[in-house]
Amino acid sequence: MAFSTNSGGGPMSDINVTPLVDVMLVLLIIFMITAPLMSHRIRVDLPKADPGLKVDEKVVPMDLAIKEDGSMFLNDNPVNEAELKAQFAVAAVRTPQPELQIRADKSIEYKTIWGVLSDAKSAGMVHVGFITTGKSGEGK
Repeated sequence: MAFSTNSGGGPMSDINVTPLVDVMLVLLIIFMITAPLMSHRIRVDLPKADPGLKVDEKVVPMDLAIKEDGSMFLNDNPVNEAELKAQFAVAAVRTPQPELQIRADKSIEYKTIWGVLSDAKSAGMVHVGFITTGKSGEGK
């Protein structure tokens, strides 16, 4: 009698590892060929991050208050729409550009705010923020 463990003549329950070894060897060869190709370096000239600003330089923001009747106050001085556009144009060319902080009454129509935002954008203002009141009712 031979060294057969399956003496009953039924199906064999041993795992055939030959296909697994074949697949692993093929994967090993693929990785051995492609690994040197992945280490190829591409030189990229990156820009220097030098905005030319001093760290201790403090930029005073532009504070725009809009009351419920539509009157506007820039840094607590009353302004009309033409003066506001002129101030936006002057501030837009300054370096560094100041932030426009808008405080509007909660009952003001959004189209008024939208008009101010579009005037600021057309003048070249890029830093715009909104000031709201906190839960305690104090300005933030």
